[in-house]
Amino acid sequence: MMQSTTYHIALGSNKGDKLKNLQEAVDAIHVEIGNIKLISKVYKSPAFGFESDDFLNACLVLESYLNPETVLQKLLAIETEMGRTRSDGKGYEARVIDLDVILAEDQIIDIDTLQVPHPEMEKRRFVLQPLSDIATKVIHPKLHKEVIVLLEECEDESVLEPIKIWLKNPRKSYNFSKYNYIAIEGNIGAGKTSLATLMAQDFNAKLILERFADNAFLPKFYEDASRYAFPLEMSFLADRYQQISDDLSQLDLFKDFIVSDYDVFKSLIFSKITLQEDEFKLYRKLFYLMYKDIAKPELYVYLYQNTQRLQENIKKRGRDYEQNIEDAYLEKINEGYLSFLKTQSADFNVKIIDISDKDFVSNRADYLWVLNEICEE
Repeated sequence: MMQSTTYHIALGSNKGDKLKNLQEAVDAIHVEIGNIKLISKVYKSPAFGFESDDFLNACLVLESYLNPETVLQKLLAIETEMGRTRSDGKGYEARVIDLDVILAEDQIIDIDTLQVPHPEMEKRRFVLQPLSDIATKVIHPKLHKEVIVLLEECEDESVLEPIKIWLKNPRKSYNFSKYNYIAIEGNIGAGKTSLATLMAQDFNAKLILERFADNAFLPKFYEDASRYAFPLEMSFLADRYQQISDDLSQLDLFKDFIVSDYDVFKSLIFSKITLQEDEFKLYRKLFYLMYKDIAKPELYVYLYQNTQRLQENIKKRGRDYEQNIEDAYLEKINEGYLSFLKTQSADFNVKIIDISDKDFVSNRADYLWVLNEICEE
């Protein structure tokens, strides 16, 4: 999974419905660029360097998988979409919206199109005041001073007035607070690990990932299924039981909920497909002895993808032992899951989401669509 970068973005408007402009920009950043972690208060400040109406200014903390130049390009595109036009001159002017990259963690960038940290930030109270609301202890990578110190030392004597209305963070429209434990499930290559990881990063969740890569029987199973099916399924069952029991019992006071990329019941689904009838009967007895003591997810999300997309994803991630998986095997797994889920609605909340035409890893709009589907009542 790609690593995200934390950005600090400044927003300003002094033309038209200024508060509405700021909110529209926040909403667009959420859709186009990344996850908004924090938003400062909104401050009214006098125009700097030219005569004009007062500005409304704010700052936000943004996490994005995009690089700084791409983030800037998208910010400029948002400005253009909102109606900002830039004159040929270098002077200051009124603007519907002004969006700037102030900081990108400890990166120092000095190219024609982008300078980070913003070269004027320490001289601008209308930047430092809202920035100090959300990044007091963040250190300027060139000046080696905390934001709060830069604010105290700033020679700009402009008087800023906080307004009583806060900007709304679109991230808060996704409400997972009613769940303590969410399981993301799906066929091989459906993207369950990617989705669980993204949700954990964006919504402060404890992440539980299946330790399938450590299973020595898995490559052997794909070479000789009849010989290694039973030891594979037994080892998976033991490991899943141990891992989920340990992880669910460890309380993390700093996380809001738990999200996993599997549920233990998948052991029964896969074993029914891979084992002989007599082996499966024995396996099922052992499974239910263990399963009755395990906490069940309050929300069970099944990511459905058609076989063609599954094969494309499997080929793309390039695990050698998966490259010869047959379509029929994937179709049996899908059928097994769907059959199981139809019988479980009374035990826990099930959401089946068809993502066959979605790519939520590469396309943020698809990711937000999936989040909406999960949160929808």
